[in-house]
Amino acid sequence: MPTSDAEGKDWSLERFQRHLPDTVTDIGPGEGTYARLFRPTHEGVWWTAIEIHKPYIAKYKLKSTKTRRMYDEIHVEDVRESEGHLFHRDLVVCGDVLEHMPREDAVALLQRIEQVGAWNILVSLPIVESVQGEVDGNPHEAHLYQWDAGDMDRVLASLGGYVEAMHGGTLGVWWWSRR
Repeated sequence: MPTSDAEGKDWSLERFQRHLPDTVTDIGPGEGTYARLFRPTHEGVWWTAIEIHKPYIAKYKLKSTKTRRMYDEIHVEDVRESEGHLFHRDLVVCGDVLEHMPREDAVALLQRIEQVGAWNILVSLPIVESVQGEVDGNPHEAHLYQWDAGDMDRVLASLGGYVEAMHGGTLGVWWWSRR
């Protein structure tokens, strides 16, 4: 769904405030959960969104305006086909999006994000059985892989760097850092 469970958001915000990234790419922003949460705490950040479902842009008012800041740049495309420069950021957010693709695609995407130069990666996803199909006419909302915490722990550890994790009752949240 284009929304996200509140679990792990405070944990994520603490890491965001510790790292204070100046450039962020938010993959599959849905209603803009992370921009709404993080943007007020650190001014001057350039926010890029990669959203596969174009109707969400208008529905959730994702474009920045003179009176409201959301995303400075929006790309309507499948993130697996996005240009590498969109991941060369201080932070790449994969918030409740990796479960919407086959595991091998999600792993390849994380590897690519690391390889092109992301400094930090935030991952949030369900770590309990979470069956979901199409939502509001969006076939991309279907869950194609059921992650467990240990699986994502191993995937992110394989990237090298430093990994912090929060395994909640419903969501797992990870902060991978190159530093």
